[in-house]
Amino acid sequence: MSLGFKLVSKSITLLTPSSLPTIPSSFPHFPRSLLSVANNFTSSGKKKLSSWVQRVGYKTETLLSDIMESGKEIQELNRNLYPDIEPYSTGFLKVSDVHTIYWEQSGNPSGRPVVFLHGGPGGGTSPSNRRFFDPEFYRIILFDQRGAGKSTPHACLEENTTWDLIDDIEKLREHLEIPEWQVFGGSWGSTLALAYSQSHPDKVTGLVLRGIFLLRKKEIDWFYEGGAAAIYPDAWEPFRDLIPESERESFVTAYHKRLNSDDLETQYAAARAWTKWEMMTAHLLPNEENIKKGDDDTFSLGRYDVCCPMMSAWDLHKAFPEADFKVVPDAGHSANEPGIAAELVAANEKLKTLAKKSEP
Repeated sequence: MSLGFKLVSKSITLLTPSSLPTIPSSFPHFPRSLLSVANNFTSSGKKKLSSWVQRVGYKTETLLSDIMESGKEIQELNRNLYPDIEPYSTGFLKVSDVHTIYWEQSGNPSGRPVVFLHGGPGGGTSPSNRRFFDPEFYRIILFDQRGAGKSTPHACLEENTTWDLIDDIEKLREHLEIPEWQVFGGSWGSTLALAYSQSHPDKVTGLVLRGIFLLRKKEIDWFYEGGAAAIYPDAWEPFRDLIPESERESFVTAYHKRLNSDDLETQYAAARAWTKWEMMTAHLLPNEENIKKGDDDTFSLGRYDVCCPMMSAWDLHKAFPEADFKVVPDAGHSANEPGIAAELVAANEKLKTLAKKSEP
């Protein structure tokens, strides 16, 4: 098995056991997942991950050098999104007594499997997500995580932790009878992709990550506790002003309280403010159509990448220098910005080329 790793973004990188992010006990409602990984890693587990990381770098470099030495130039990689396509199969998979997740497959039924992990948490998938992949080469699997998109029950937080989601990825892989697959994730999806690939390294043929989020307290503080307000004071004030001054010691806790309120209008007001803050900071240049969605009553929970600042990508890059690290100079956080989308397509194209070269 040849395994490739690609990092794309205004931010991007790979986690080693010693650098796994943690969430302190003062944030009880955020998953302390990656801390658990660090605590539960055995010596043999670390050795396994280390050999996996080395294989990524070695194999990729070997393939590229073989191509160059044989006198074959690597053709210019496609950077254009592929045309819209429809799924060839869809379904629902019951993953617990509470949750059932929606899944779909598109592209080539006999192609190289790739699973798309959406952001959020709670963002859900959309038809445009299929366009990052060559449908003639890839077997494209999209699914909505627990409580998101078409999965049921909608917006349910019960039995909805990071590790539940990782288990769901494995259940879906087994359900679709896929031995191993490429993993693609952005923002929260990058967090999940890293945690999954560390938990199941033998099931991952490659990684493409965008907008790295490592679930560290400093990242949460930056975006939700006032750090990013230095760049977006106009967008921050409505988010801040919904919360009384007496509760502003922790906006995450204050919003969690309101989003789980028994009063529907309180939930809607908090959800609108939270969503609008995220949407007003997701693009390098403001996207008015996207921002207006923050005023809707139906939703799920750059100035460069303000949502997931480049420091996280850089930290991951330093921890895993073998990975291909791309910084897009004229983009923010959204995967739909032209520069980001182009590099994501190119990353999949590169792994496609490597996969073809490694075939017997």
